[in-house]
Amino acid sequence: MDFNFAQATAFVGSLIWPMMRIGSMFIAMPVIGTRLVPTRVKIIITMVLSVVVVPLLPEVPQVEALSVEGFFISAQQILIGLSMGFTMQLVFGALMIAGESIAMSMGLGFASMVDPTNGVNVPVISQFFIIIGTLLFLALGGHLMLIQLVVSSFESLPISATGVGRADFWSLIAWGSQMFIGALWVAIPALISMLVITLSMGVMTRAAPQLNIFSVGFPVTMFMGFIILLLVMPGILPRFNQMMLQAMQLSQSLVAP
Repeated sequence: MDFNFAQATAFVGSLIWPMMRIGSMFIAMPVIGTRLVPTRVKIIITMVLSVVVVPLLPEVPQVEALSVEGFFISAQQILIGLSMGFTMQLVFGALMIAGESIAMSMGLGFASMVDPTNGVNVPVISQFFIIIGTLLFLALGGHLMLIQLVVSSFESLPISATGVGRADFWSLIAWGSQMFIGALWVAIPALISMLVITLSMGVMTRAAPQLNIFSVGFPVTMFMGFIILLLVMPGILPRFNQMMLQAMQLSQSLVAP
């Protein structure tokens, strides 16, 4: 077979660069990008999706892959994919912070377990919220929306040396504050309820000094914490849905022309 350098450059531009954008998004996105999914599975999904997307792509710039311009094109594709996946990852970070805040308020901050998706120790309430968020993410089709977004991004933001700019990076940094705001909206009903219970225990201790607050307050706080957690669970779905839609809108703005 006669395979010259021009054909090799065309192959890199038509397949490798789309694979970089799609693969970077799969690495950073929730569920699929976690450690639970083997690397071979991620590579296979990336290759299959890239082969399907390549015939639908606009014209790829004829640039040598090993040139300086080719390096900038590769870097932009990786940054675009990582930005879209990382934006959605911050939504799960909000759930983790909310679970940690609730666990600390109800006296379960010491009860931690290893999160298999990230390989770090998190409180059990945070792990529970992450599981709920994963199920909601799959039930709402968040993984399908991200795949559709990265495929449509090749039309709104074609493969070139320009892509994610300085303003887009500042938008992504500003979105980090939404992680703490979302965590506050999820956890604030439980935090206020636990604060009222703690104040009540303080009043009881003041009224009856002989009452051992450590032996009585800890089981009462934990028991009431589980009841409050059961009551606030229905409110997680609308908050999570709102945060996920905001993350999708930010990802769309990052790849807007």
